[in-house]
Amino acid sequence: MRSIVLCCLLFFSLTPGWAQKEIIDKVVALVGGEYVLLSEVEEQLALLKSQRPGEPLPPDARCMIIEQVLATKLLLNQAKLDSVEVKDDEIENQLNARVERILGYMNNDVAQFEAYYGQTVSQVKDQLREDLRNQLLSERMRGQVMGDITVTPSEVKAFFQKIPRDSLPYFNSEVEVGEIVYKPKVNEEEKRKAIEQMETVRKRIVEGGEDFGLMAQKYSDDGSARAGGDLGWAKRGKFVPEFEAAAYKLAQDEVSPVVESEFGYHLIQMLGRRGNTIHLRHILAKPEITDADVALARHVLDSVSALIDSDSMSFSYAVKKFSDDKQQSYNNDGRMVNPVTGNTFFEVGDLEPDIYFAIDTMDVGQISSPIEFSDPAGDPFLRLIQLQSRTKPHRASLDLDYSKIQDAAIESKRNDFLNSWIEDKIRRTYVQVDPSFRACPNIEDWFAMQSRAKD
Repeated sequence: MRSIVLCCLLFFSLTPGWAQKEIIDKVVALVGGEYVLLSEVEEQLALLKSQRPGEPLPPDARCMIIEQVLATKLLLNQAKLDSVEVKDDEIENQLNARVERILGYMNNDVAQFEAYYGQTVSQVKDQLREDLRNQLLSERMRGQVMGDITVTPSEVKAFFQKIPRDSLPYFNSEVEVGEIVYKPKVNEEEKRKAIEQMETVRKRIVEGGEDFGLMAQKYSDDGSARAGGDLGWAKRGKFVPEFEAAAYKLAQDEVSPVVESEFGYHLIQMLGRRGNTIHLRHILAKPEITDADVALARHVLDSVSALIDSDSMSFSYAVKKFSDDKQQSYNNDGRMVNPVTGNTFFEVGDLEPDIYFAIDTMDVGQISSPIEFSDPAGDPFLRLIQLQSRTKPHRASLDLDYSKIQDAAIESKRNDFLNSWIEDKIRRTYVQVDPSFRACPNIEDWFAMQSRAKD
């Protein structure tokens, strides 16, 4: 059985295609009590095509997909037999998060969302709710099967020694990079301007009777402005504490006083309440960070750099004292994580240009001058970069690449374990596959194991 089937679950996404299915559905497989529909296979095939524009699919793509679906259904069937639980609020939170993320890409334009998917937001959620529940059950079952698998150093060594010398991967030059990310502080004058603006806007709404939504469109610095500041329905815990504390005190249609949070200054209006779930809209004023504020932040980081260079302060301590605690690197002693690999190693070509040029001529342990950058919201930040390690191009070795080899050894052991688990469950589970897939060699494995179980 191919390991890809054993380590991959079906990808769950929102695509416009499912809203108007043109496939005449039929059941093409049965795994325990779980049916596999032809539309499931065809939708996954369409998704695979969309991810490889202009590239031909592998000849056995449909066979690979049916095996993925069968493996997922086997996990789902066992999850139900074992009474694995997924709570309703977990499903709703994930549904809301996925829909809100897409709305965010559309500037919270609900009309655009509904035109694209051909359904209302509520209908989209209803359409996806059961699929999401099944996906979470399958993932949870897989996690239970593979969750406790680890490898010892001797197993890592044995795994590495089994790899033929001429099959060892060749690694390009890699670096590990640390960062101290510093957010410039807003000066008091800009804070005062933002507060006064919000107080004026509030007076126009509360005393002048002007429409909150129109004022949000005109004055809010938040992405929700185009939707009149509407934040939709949310449960307790979604918003930052200061914002949430003020919001839950509001009566129906009441407008809050000016509320300060890490994002700026808000006016909040309560549109509705259902127990702990509230429907809000808001107006945000973000105080401007001036050139003088950025210059002051640069001076702070210059001082931090000098203290580290003189051994008066460790890099790790400086991270905890000065770095922005919202950054992923903050909880990793400042060490940056490669989003592609999930580890701390970067090929130099994968680094952001500013970081690449900063470390290009640095020795290990050196620290850069402050580098200015903007976060996804456009807010200015500065950071110091430390080059923490650098390797030359080389063939994989235990000395230089132990963590990578360890990850590969764990993944191999997990695949082997899941392989055995699936083979065992197939022998104990009723499986029936449509004859149209008998040409798939990998599906024959399922038939063969099921046949042995009957014998």
